[in-house]
Amino acid sequence: MSVQIFIATEIHTFFAEDICSLIEKAAHQRGTGIAKREPDYIKTKMTNGNAVIALDGDQLAGFCYVEIWEDKKYVANSGLIVHPGYRGRGLAKKIKTKAFKLSQKKYPGSKLFGITTSLPVMKINSDLGYRPVTFSELTQDETFWKGCQSCPNYDILTRNNRKNCLCTGMLFDPRHLNSKPKQERDQTIAKYYRWVKLKTVKYLKKINPVNLFLLI
Repeated sequence: MSVQIFIATEIHTFFAEDICSLIEKAAHQRGTGIAKREPDYIKTKMTNGNAVIALDGDQLAGFCYVEIWEDKKYVANSGLIVHPGYRGRGLAKKIKTKAFKLSQKKYPGSKLFGITTSLPVMKINSDLGYRPVTFSELTQDETFWKGCQSCPNYDILTRNNRKNCLCTGMLFDPRHLNSKPKQERDQTIAKYYRWVKLKTVKYLKKINPVNLFLLI
C-alpha cells in the first residue's frame, strides 16, 4: 500500500463529492449516522486547512475533518472514512492520528471529543487518550447536535433529552490526561461497547422485533 496522508488543501477539493458519497454509504451500511455533509462544506474544510486526506496516487483512500465548537473550547475530528478497498489495513488509525495531531497543533488547549457506535473507532480514540464520558461533558452547541438529524437514531437522542443515545461519547481533555494503562483502557472500552449493544437490542425490541431477530 503506497497511501500517503496529507493535510488537505484547496488542490484536494476535487475529491469532495467522492468523500460525501463514501460518508453517506458508510452511514447506511452501519445503520447509524455520520452527519451528512455537502461537498461545499468539505471543500471549506480543505481550504481552511481543517481536514486530512489519504491518497494512493490519485485514488481517494480516506478522509477526516476538524470541526470547532464553542469558540474553540471543543474540537471534533469528524467524518472519519476509509474507502472499502483500503479497509482492514490500519489506515483509519493513521488518519485519525493525523487529524488528532492537527487539532492539537491548531487548537492547543481545546477539548477533543466525538460520538460513535463503532468499536474500532472507540479503540482508536482510547489509544489516543480519549475516555468515555456522558453527553453532558461534550459540547452543548445546538449546531453540533442538529448534525445528528440525519442519523436514523435521532429520535432516541431527542426522547432522552439528549442525555444519551446508541452512541458513546468520548473526550480528550489536555488538562486531564487519561493516564490509565492500556489494558485497563481496553477493558473500559469493551464494557462500553457491550453497553452499546445492549442499548441497541433494547431499542430494536421496542420498535421492530424483526430487526431484533436479524441482529441476534
